[in-house]
Amino acid sequence: MDKFSFLNAAHTAYFADLYDQYLENPDSVEPSWRAFFQGYDFGTENYGLEGEIMEGVSTQMPELLQKEFHVVRLIDGYRMRGHLFTKTNPVRDRRSYTPTLELKNFDLTENDLDTVFNAGEILGLGPATLREIVAHLERIYCSSIGVEYMYLRNPEVISWWQEQLNKNDNQPNFSEETKKYILSKLNQAVSFENFLQTKYVGQKRFSLEGGESLIPAISNVLFYSVEKYGVKECVIGMAHRGRLNTLVNIFRKPVRELFSEFEGKDFEDENIDGDVKYHLGLTLDKTYQNGKNIKMNLVPNPSHLETVAPVAEGITRAKIDADYDGDNSKIIPIIVHGDSAIAGQGIAYEVAQMSQLNGYKTGGTVHIVVNNQIGFTTNYLDARSSTYCTDVAKVTLSPVMHVNADDAEAVVHAVEMALEYRMRYKKDVYIDLLGYRKYGHNEGDEPRFTQPKLYKNIAKHPNPFNIYADKLIAEKTIDQAYVDKIQADFRATLEEEYEKSKEADSSKVREFMPDRWSKFERQGLQAMLKPVDTAYPKKQLENISKVVSTVPEGVKFLRKAVRILEGRAKMVFETDTLDWGMAETLAYGSLMEEGFNVRISGQDVERGTFSHRHAILRDEISEERINLLNTNPNNKGKMDIYNSLLSEYGVLGFDYGYAMANPNTLTIWEAQFGDFSNGAQIIFDQYLSAAEDKWKSQNGIVTLLPHGYEGQGSEHSSARIERYLQLCGKDNMSVTNCTTPANFYHLLRRQMKRSFRKPLVVFTPKSLLRHPKAVSSLSELAEGQFEEVIDDTIDPKNVKKLVFCTGKFYYDLLNEREEQNRDDIALVRMEQLFPLHLEKIQKVIDRYPNVKHYVWAQEEPQNMGAWSFMLQHMNLVKLEVCARDFSSVPAPGSSTRDKRRQRRVIDAVFENEKK
Repeated sequence: MDKFSFLNAAHTAYFADLYDQYLENPDSVEPSWRAFFQGYDFGTENYGLEGEIMEGVSTQMPELLQKEFHVVRLIDGYRMRGHLFTKTNPVRDRRSYTPTLELKNFDLTENDLDTVFNAGEILGLGPATLREIVAHLERIYCSSIGVEYMYLRNPEVISWWQEQLNKNDNQPNFSEETKKYILSKLNQAVSFENFLQTKYVGQKRFSLEGGESLIPAISNVLFYSVEKYGVKECVIGMAHRGRLNTLVNIFRKPVRELFSEFEGKDFEDENIDGDVKYHLGLTLDKTYQNGKNIKMNLVPNPSHLETVAPVAEGITRAKIDADYDGDNSKIIPIIVHGDSAIAGQGIAYEVAQMSQLNGYKTGGTVHIVVNNQIGFTTNYLDARSSTYCTDVAKVTLSPVMHVNADDAEAVVHAVEMALEYRMRYKKDVYIDLLGYRKYGHNEGDEPRFTQPKLYKNIAKHPNPFNIYADKLIAEKTIDQAYVDKIQADFRATLEEEYEKSKEADSSKVREFMPDRWSKFERQGLQAMLKPVDTAYPKKQLENISKVVSTVPEGVKFLRKAVRILEGRAKMVFETDTLDWGMAETLAYGSLMEEGFNVRISGQDVERGTFSHRHAILRDEISEERINLLNTNPNNKGKMDIYNSLLSEYGVLGFDYGYAMANPNTLTIWEAQFGDFSNGAQIIFDQYLSAAEDKWKSQNGIVTLLPHGYEGQGSEHSSARIERYLQLCGKDNMSVTNCTTPANFYHLLRRQMKRSFRKPLVVFTPKSLLRHPKAVSSLSELAEGQFEEVIDDTIDPKNVKKLVFCTGKFYYDLLNEREEQNRDDIALVRMEQLFPLHLEKIQKVIDRYPNVKHYVWAQEEPQNMGAWSFMLQHMNLVKLEVCARDFSSVPAPGSSTRDKRRQRRVIDAVFENEKK
């Protein structure tokens, strides 16, 4: 045994730690130990530590030492797989998993239970019997909290989790005061749902029954974050389940207002349509008894599950940037998910992938899954292929705690650990709150149609309040009289508010983040059509031009980059013909000098899909990212621009949230091609176009959607103009398609110079970025304002056909007119499609006294583009149309066919009116 003497003398905990490191990363341990562990694993797998590995080399060890290794393997087994064998399901039997944690699977037997093993030191027990070690492991890993963390890869983080779990055997140890507080929040949650079920039978409310421990969970994590970490603010995103309970019992929404909503009373504001009660948001400034404060934001949300998550993250990031000087420890995002939603909705994956990216990280999010084990009527076995609904967490190596929602103390204990992890490591953490749903998807459903056995169990299952009250009574923390009193008191409060709610004639929609928007007034159509002074001194534009065309001292750019800067200087100081990219750059630069910030994100936005922006250049030597706009000494604002992950839905949602929380930042999302916005259509439909009417929520988000028919096939031709125009109501957003760099410049400046905010959709060009006629002078930028309509310059008396068009197609028609040398056709550009400035359009029409035909010309098929919209809204004259034939696709895949169809439309515009 001489060759194993070093093992007999070794400290068991030491080689156990080494073995853990070896299992995680073999190359991280010293070579001789790595060779030993490799031999050990080989022997274990093939010979059970007996026999020969190779001729002349025995693998036999002292039996006790072999057993020590078996115990180490047992400990690792619990750490890695203990979560599969927990008591976390309150109403179902767990699925069975193999291999189990039985001793025999680790080459141990019941005869070893009273043997003392040094491996107990790994758990902080010191030398302990196997019986003590197993009991300790069962309490830590197989009680009401199952923990997944062994895949985290970082040994320091794994050690931290093990230290946390070893404290109190991962069992909560709360004071009597805390226990009573937990019970009080459970009472509020349970009594509130019971009250609603009594007063509003069958009304849809998406109750929290079966997951009521969410309320003490959120309440305690907020208090703990303020008390221990000095957190100043939280942003909570959640869907419907339990939202009303959260609004009343966490956000202190006046319950009489909620009762008025249940009564179906109309909203007091005639200018908004409002939303259903379980979609509304709220902002609250809360002061605790210790005098500490926290600002709480519950983000309004639509019906689309998980959609609110990126919006909440964007709000959080905006506040980190604007309010907390980049310190993400002062604000915490909490996202409440449904189990079917987090497993089934791709946006959950997108948000997870954003969590550690420079442009989108928020210092970690606490994710809480209200796990009903059912989605509408779909059993969880039909709702996912993964073991857990939270397995998306593994994408970002985020730890997960699976908790029995009936064990209120375990729930609070878990969220406190989750908060500690978030604050220490600034990464996401997930809590799977495993409960049930007492009723159907909504309270009018009959769940026994589809889950008869499950709902038999649920019907006789006690609620979490009664379970916890019985526990506290048994341990003599409280008595039954205490329970009866807190129930009666809260019920009396609800009854009083219920009676008072009958006095109200209407309901109200409370504004979300009202302090953020106190300097902005909601405005209608008239204000949207008012001119805005967007001029900026020419001298200052020249200074900005010098900044963005000069290589900073001590920096070396690639020769191609230098040529780009030389081109910028030439445009401004020699030819006075600014292209699209230069005008855009000067718009940002001028706004920054005036104190506005600029944020742009999207795929490849730093350079721009079509290499027109080049906002970020790299030092050839250091590879440092340099944004020349930020080097301007006259700036009062700054610019952030980020190439995003390959996501539209998640990123636009994030940027919408950013703009929602930061109205003085020009926030832009740019699609790589206009059709990419299809992937973000839910955000357009549920937020951009509708949020002000639903939630009184203004937003100045700008979306840049490249659009134009250049023979690039079905997808990369059209940004689907028709879709965005269909979303337009009376005054909810602006939709534009500019033809000159100067007009685009003034449009961007108008967006920030207004006293209100509306979303702006811009169909941006591709070929026009370098079109020789799509240029503007510096004076056109320095003077003037955005022009909703651009009239022609030809003699109006000769015009027989007045053609209205928009965007890049104007230049195709202009080129044809010049080739035919025609003066009888005027081309009028509709730079703003919504809202149409009918007064200006009428003035243009009045200038042409001899017109016989009024035509809307577009390069899109008739069932697409702006034609249907113009037909409905531009009722000043009788319009004819020149467009491609009706089609199921925006454009053909063949460039030859595309040119032929484009030619037909152009010919149709110019036919019949030849001299």
